[in-house]
Amino acid sequence: MAAAALLLGVRAQCPDDPEVDLCGLDTNDWEANGAVQTRGAMMPMLLFAGALGSRNVLLALPLLGFPLAAEAASAWIPATCGGVKDMYKEADCCGNPEKKLDYVIVPKAEKAMFGGANGNICAGKKLIDASPGDGYFNNVECMKNGVLQALEQAGANITKGYQGEMDVGGREPIQTPYFEAGLCPVNVHWHLGTEHYSAGEFDEHGTGPTDRPNDDPFGEEDSRRLADARLGFRCHLYDKADARFTTHYNWQHCKDMHVGETYEVHWPHSAAGACGTPFQYQTPFYDGVFCKGGIISLDPLNTYMKIGVQGQIFTIINDEDYYYPDLMRGWIVDGDYAKDIAYYTGSTTGTSRSNTICSKYTPITWQVDRKCHLISASSFDKMCADMMNQHDDMSSDLHAHGSRVLVSDILAANNFHRV
Repeated sequence: MAAAALLLGVRAQCPDDPEVDLCGLDTNDWEANGAVQTRGAMMPMLLFAGALGSRNVLLALPLLGFPLAAEAASAWIPATCGGVKDMYKEADCCGNPEKKLDYVIVPKAEKAMFGGANGNICAGKKLIDASPGDGYFNNVECMKNGVLQALEQAGANITKGYQGEMDVGGREPIQTPYFEAGLCPVNVHWHLGTEHYSAGEFDEHGTGPTDRPNDDPFGEEDSRRLADARLGFRCHLYDKADARFTTHYNWQHCKDMHVGETYEVHWPHSAAGACGTPFQYQTPFYDGVFCKGGIISLDPLNTYMKIGVQGQIFTIINDEDYYYPDLMRGWIVDGDYAKDIAYYTGSTTGTSRSNTICSKYTPITWQVDRKCHLISASSFDKMCADMMNQHDDMSSDLHAHGSRVLVSDILAANNFHRV
């Protein structure tokens, strides 16, 4: 009850019973209950799962931040009552029941809003057929009898100066921020390694926390690390001698993630999304992309003006100096982040496509950051927590997806820009 009182903002002196007293019997000598915490660092966020019951998720958001105990480079407290007790002690609340905490605790509601699952206006909006029964959007052979069967593909080589060999007839990618073109993000997901290639940034010479399974990162069936995830290219930022790249992070919400690994994050955007509503974010992202009718057209073709993807590449680091609290809503624009961007038209990606089998969801605009950046593990976990709080079920996007093999020159557009 004392923990519940604390979390609900009730100011009450702890009783003397050691079973419920948050301070315990000895306020000067206590254990960290297995928490991996940071001393002297600004703590970006604590996520508590189950503090008031196993089905509740509580967000503990700091107002000012304060130092925490232990030596390792992670800012998480475990999802237990003991973890709450540790936080209470670290905040010097013992003997100071009137002291204001630096945290706002927000419980996740168990009751769905806006009509429950059946109220999702974007559910099932993924287009399969351009017209009934013709299977237009199904994957196709990229080339048949020497003739191309699909339009331009992604992810491609985005090294400065690169141009693909496919003549796209004057189609131009969106070269302004997507919001200026009337598009909003409708999903976020990420890939293991990168699908794009940027020489000297993320390429075949990149490294990570485990050895590459083989010596051919360009191979379509190779470079597999997880059962369903093909490992793409990697950044050059990993340093096995630096504890920030090797210290385990206590993941609470993201699945099968690894400190030190490279991930390419995608934010699909659409002018036909349910922008500014509880249904804006969708899994699969196609439901969000095609949510509203009468906007995206194949005749006349306007998909590359109405659909776009932001791509940004990160190496995970266990260092809160690289914490960004709102990664779900789009890429980071700060300093060198999103400063050197490649613009081109391509397709949807994923390992169901290759240089043999192509995507028919094309052309769409791609805006991809050419640089590799560091991001804290807590930034990703906060993003996953935000995803879990959306109206639509985004649980199938909480892990890395496999990376498509690099698109061959003949399948890449000849309209690359660098702005």
